Amino acid sequence: MHPRHLDTAERPFVLIWELSQACELACDHCRADAQSRRHPDELTTEEGKRLLEDAAEFGDGQLVVLSGGDPLVRDDVEELVAYGDDLGLRMTITPSGTHSLTRERIEGLADAGLKRMAVSLDGATPASHDDFRGEDGSFAETIRAVEQAREAGLPVQVNTTVCRQTIGDLPEIRDLLREIGAVLWSVFFLVPVGRGRILEPIDPDEADAVMAWLDEVSSEEPFGVKTTEAPHYRRVSIQRDRENADGGQSEREAAGNDGIQRRTGIIAGDGFAFVSHIGEVYPSGFLPESAGNVRERPVYDIYRNAPLFQSLRDRDQLEGKCGSCPYRHVCGGSRSRAYATTGNPLESDPLCPYVPEGYDGPLPWDDDELTGAPPEGVSLGD
Repeated sequence: MHPRHLDTAERPFVLIWELSQACELACDHCRADAQSRRHPDELTTEEGKRLLEDAAEFGDGQLVVLSGGDPLVRDDVEELVAYGDDLGLRMTITPSGTHSLTRERIEGLADAGLKRMAVSLDGATPASHDDFRGEDGSFAETIRAVEQAREAGLPVQVNTTVCRQTIGDLPEIRDLLREIGAVLWSVFFLVPVGRGRILEPIDPDEADAVMAWLDEVSSEEPFGVKTTEAPHYRRVSIQRDRENADGGQSEREAAGNDGIQRRTGIIAGDGFAFVSHIGEVYPSGFLPESAGNVRERPVYDIYRNAPLFQSLRDRDQLEGKCGSCPYRHVCGGSRSRAYATTGNPLESDPLCPYVPEGYDGPLPWDDDELTGAPPEGVSLGD
């Protein structure tokens, strides 16, 4: 089901379950601040199956992403995938690029009914990727896993973090995705949580420039493009469509995919939910404010009825310039970044440079000019 046709008050488009925070890697951006050992209070196999049963109450075809840490540190992943598949869930996984992702496990996951596997590529070369992931050989392991997944008939998604360290590699990563046959590029704009606090984010004008470039990539490449924690990608796409339409109605609007009034944005708590390794339910893994625990309440009850989730679904409760923005129903800003930088998940997203016409309130940045130009010395073209 396309998110545009989803009632996000009733069900999330994406439900992530963090199976474990344990992982061999020490990635610079890690939200979970992953550890080498598993937590003793992780959800058990039986508790996980009850969670999947509750997730099935959202409706047929609910998308479930098994995440981590490295979810493959658990030996029950194939059992959980098969159980979810039998319940009618669309089971996917985001393993780490480590030795745990063997050909046997990939084939076992495919046989269990896995629908997609996502891997991370944060550099276009072994040197840049391995440095970012904190593990020599991670790049080679990831490419090997992609090839084996394709042999097993599993579509592969690639996740990439955008920050000062990685922005220069984006064009070459784009080329690499084409070569390896990825079906989707999920581009994550850094949120300063976990180990990600030590990384340098890009500026708002740079973010808009990257999103405009991604919009071009999406029309040129065989794989899809989506952003994570950067919902103003939709605003950039709409504005570019209008410019290309010479002031008339854009193709996206004519097709009914925008109109600004149409609600399409998927953000933390509104079309998105996250279950931690110990059962806490967050609007997002990057917004670690618990609304309840699946050991005490079903995940569907928490998602639909918890005040935190309900407030995030009411775009008219947004504050600052996000609350005044005509694009708030198709964008809504990153609630996770607002929370990480202000402590208030309803505040403005500081990564968005757009200022609504007539807005004269406070702005979440310094008095730098917001030109929308790419950073000096970085080319996002061919």
